[in-house]
Amino acid sequence: MTIRHLDCASMCPIGGRLLLGNGGRLTGRLVAHCLVVESADGLVLVDTGLGTDDVADPHRLGRSFLAVVRPRLSLASTAVHQLRALGYDPRDVRHIVLTHLDVDHAGGLADFPDARVHVLADELRAARVRATRGERDRYRPVQWAHGPRWVEHESGGESWFGFQAVRPLSGVDPEILLVPLPGHTRGHSGVAVRQGAGWLLHCGDAYFSHTEIEPGAGRRPPGLLAFQRMVALDDRARLHNQERLRTLRREHGDEVRLLCAHDPEEFERADRLQRSTVR
Repeated sequence: MTIRHLDCASMCPIGGRLLLGNGGRLTGRLVAHCLVVESADGLVLVDTGLGTDDVADPHRLGRSFLAVVRPRLSLASTAVHQLRALGYDPRDVRHIVLTHLDVDHAGGLADFPDARVHVLADELRAARVRATRGERDRYRPVQWAHGPRWVEHESGGESWFGFQAVRPLSGVDPEILLVPLPGHTRGHSGVAVRQGAGWLLHCGDAYFSHTEIEPGAGRRPPGLLAFQRMVALDDRARLHNQERLRTLRREHGDEVRLLCAHDPEEFERADRLQRSTVR
C-alpha cells in the first residue's frame, strides 16, 4: 500500500512568516498538502488543492483569496498533472475524500469528474447555503459547477481513538475514515488512512503549524492564533478539537501520525519519509 504526498498549491500569504514561524522561514510559502492513496478500488485523493481551471482563470478563486493568500498558480502543481508525472492515469482516481470545501482544498474537483466525492453533509450544506459573509468568501460554487458525484456522510459513527469516525469507503482497502473536527468550518473533518500497523491522520485546517500539537515544540508562531480565530466559523469548537488532537498526539503518537494541510515543514518531512520508503 502506497501513500504519496503532493503539494497542490503554493501560497505566499501576507505575513506568512509570522503565521508559520520556522516553517514559513524554511520555505517562504504555505503548501496545500494532499494525499494520493493506492487502494483496491483505484486511487483515492485526500483533498485536491487548486485545479487547472483555477490556474486558467484565477478570478474563480475570489478577490479576497487572491489578495490575502497570493497563490503562485502553476499547472505543474495541480494534482492531475502531478499524478501524470508520477505515472498514474488520472482516470483511475475513483474517490476524493475532502477535509472541507474551502477554495484551496476543493479547486481540483473538476479535474476528476468521474470520481465519487466524499464529504460530511454539514460541510456540503454550508457550502451550498453560504449563510455568512465568511462562507460566501471561502466557498466558490464555480469549483463544483460541473456537478460532482457527491457522497454525503452524516457525523457520528464508530469510535476511533476517542473520536467519532465515519467510514466513507466501506470495503475499500486501505481503511479510510472521516473524523469530524468542526470549528474551522461547519463540517470540517480529518481523514484517517490506515498505514501498515498504524494510522495517518490528515487534519486539514484543524491546525496550521506543527508547533500547535507537538510536545516541546516551543512558542506558537506570532500571528497564528489571531489568523485562525479570524477564519474559524466556530472558534470554541476549533480550540476544543485542537486540544483533543494534542492529546491524541501525546497518548497515541506511536500509533497515529498527524499532519495538517499547510505547514511546509510537515510536508517536507512526510515527503522525504515517503521517498525513502519507496526507494
